[in-house]
Amino acid sequence: MSETQSGSLKSANQETGGFAVLDFGSQLTQLIARRLRELNVYSELLPFDVDIEKLRAMKPKGIILSGGPSSVHEAGSPKRDIKELQEIAPLLGICYGMQLIAADLGGIVEPAQHREYGLNHVMWSIPMSTVITKKQKVWMSHGDVVKVPPPGFKIAGLSDTNHIAAISSDKTWGIQFHPEVAHTEDGIEILRAFVFDHCGAEASWDAPHIAEHLIQGIRKQVGETDHVLCGLSGGVDSSVVAALLSKALGPDRVHCVFVNNGLLRKNEYVDVLDQYKAIGLNVIGVNAEDAFLQALAGLEDPEAKRKAIGRVFIEVFQKAAEKIGRKFDWLAQGTLYPDVIESISVRGASVTIKSHHNVGGLPEKMNMKLVEPLRELFKDEVRALGRQLDLPKEILGRHPFPGPGLSIRLIGAVNKPDLETLREADHIYISELRAQGLYDKIWQAFCVLLPVRTVGVQGDGRTYEKVLALRAVTSSDGMTADWYPFTFDFLRQVSNRITNEVKGVNRVVYDVTSKPPGTIEWE
Repeated sequence: MSETQSGSLKSANQETGGFAVLDFGSQLTQLIARRLRELNVYSELLPFDVDIEKLRAMKPKGIILSGGPSSVHEAGSPKRDIKELQEIAPLLGICYGMQLIAADLGGIVEPAQHREYGLNHVMWSIPMSTVITKKQKVWMSHGDVVKVPPPGFKIAGLSDTNHIAAISSDKTWGIQFHPEVAHTEDGIEILRAFVFDHCGAEASWDAPHIAEHLIQGIRKQVGETDHVLCGLSGGVDSSVVAALLSKALGPDRVHCVFVNNGLLRKNEYVDVLDQYKAIGLNVIGVNAEDAFLQALAGLEDPEAKRKAIGRVFIEVFQKAAEKIGRKFDWLAQGTLYPDVIESISVRGASVTIKSHHNVGGLPEKMNMKLVEPLRELFKDEVRALGRQLDLPKEILGRHPFPGPGLSIRLIGAVNKPDLETLREADHIYISELRAQGLYDKIWQAFCVLLPVRTVGVQGDGRTYEKVLALRAVTSSDGMTADWYPFTFDFLRQVSNRITNEVKGVNRVVYDVTSKPPGTIEWE
């Protein structure tokens, strides 16, 4: 867990040290702390420049240096005195962390002629885990490489392109790939070997039942008589937040608002509103399609679209609060950790990938505070939490759907005719996934309508229509993802249905880009 979330969960074994994870700005740093939680060892996520005396006082069993977007040669890039850290505990450097260890201790780090993003392999000469075979499938994301390891270090493994992928010494390990992501094969075994074999830690830390912990946190944060306005998007995250708040505070104090922003999928507004009422939420529906489409008119830049949607959501919630006729002290949102880390720097020197409409605070005129109980959790953890709360599979099993809705799956300007085209194509695609028993095997699937026209032949006549892209990925937490290998027969079936049944589309393509280098959504 992160420093904020786990601070009240320290058990007696915290006195034995646990692990310090120093955040150098990676999008994946929280995932490192989470993997340690899975190994039942205590950890704290700390900024890269945390005071050295604080680190010494922690008496950590080990210190992990995360990845990050910087180059060790850049002016102002995050740095630490590695020898100083080595005096405290054994080190594990991941990606940028390995490069920093190498550069600071006298090795050579330089830009790679061939950058490595996504799937790669490590050929081990000195395996760090007895479970790892000589060749390991790993996930990489870096532009610099360690050309020469520091004095006293051995080369433990090489990548497909013959770059140094792992180095080791008596107290310090460095790996160029990301063991914390799901797409690194047996990545948890590298962390397990570091934690237990290299550092001598014990698996003696147990987190309390997560639902009960979050409920207690909500009750502590929200006053005994305060009321909460909860914005619902129709997705898993906000649904779990609403159920969690209702259990913590009672439905009478949690007023849910489900907004039709004109950017939902086919039939979604009516169907989901009925589901919410069926599970006992105190919910009203608000049809604000016109307000959102007016705010989006003429906007093409994805950041501008996201911010416009965020602004209108707040305005709609404010009007809903006035209609309910009650003073609200809090606005609840289903913000998750991946939303936060892509939007703002949490503890390290991370960069903004894209703004999420529910991240970044509230207008002062609302005079409300935010309650975001899921802010440091991942999607699969939220689904597990939803199961603890007995939410139905129809809600928990839905693929992730972005807050800005179809606006960021419509590349370029947003207009009603194109939205209808996208809705119909998406409905066919998802229907075929369900019919073929593929929906539950995929993390997220959707269509993207491109601002590109191509010549086609339909009904013996020439057409000049738009291109539709299909996207489907596998993932466990949304931090990394790989494209799903559909059969040609499935792709042919979907393509034929869309081009035959959806007006305005005469060409269908399939996106075979992993994350990284791409994001799951196109905008």
